[in-house]
Amino acid sequence: MATNTNKQHLRVRALCEGAMMVALAQVLSYVKLMELPNGGSLTPAMFPILFFAVRWGLGKGLLAGFVFGLLQLIFDGAYAWGWQSMLLDYLVAFTPLGLAGLFRGKAWGIFPGTVIGCIGRFIVHYISGVTIYRIYEPTEIPGIGVFDSAALYSLVYNGVYMLPNMLMAMAIAGVLYVPLKKYFAGQDIL
Repeated sequence: MATNTNKQHLRVRALCEGAMMVALAQVLSYVKLMELPNGGSLTPAMFPILFFAVRWGLGKGLLAGFVFGLLQLIFDGAYAWGWQSMLLDYLVAFTPLGLAGLFRGKAWGIFPGTVIGCIGRFIVHYISGVTIYRIYEPTEIPGIGVFDSAALYSLVYNGVYMLPNMLMAMAIAGVLYVPLKKYFAGQDIL
């Protein structure tokens, strides 16, 4: 009976912590250090989802990323060109942040987890840019240039905000890692 009670306790704890991290991510998404005209911004919002995923694992991390994407779709103005764009740029794009959960329990796992999660999100945004936003061809990114190729445009446009977002998440993890090491490794989860 103690084992069953412990499993229930852990499920409730994961649910509560996941809800808090998704809520924190949503609040942090309003701290926009840069915002692009066709969607995409530089915010510290990804870090809580990546942190949760590294603590609780792949499945729970993917779910937290999906819920965060749903909240972004509902509350962040949803810059989209139809249901396909809503699906790719919000629901599917934020879910791969949970790939950080592949590094659950690994020393320094937050760092490769952040890279993998952000690359996953970037790939989805890239696919969306190549398939959906190609209607903008040729496209100009102010200060960068005009693009005749949807593939190159999507690579540059999404890279302009995703690379800094990844670096910001890594910097936050770097600052917090030593004082919160046992939490990053999930050593407090019994």
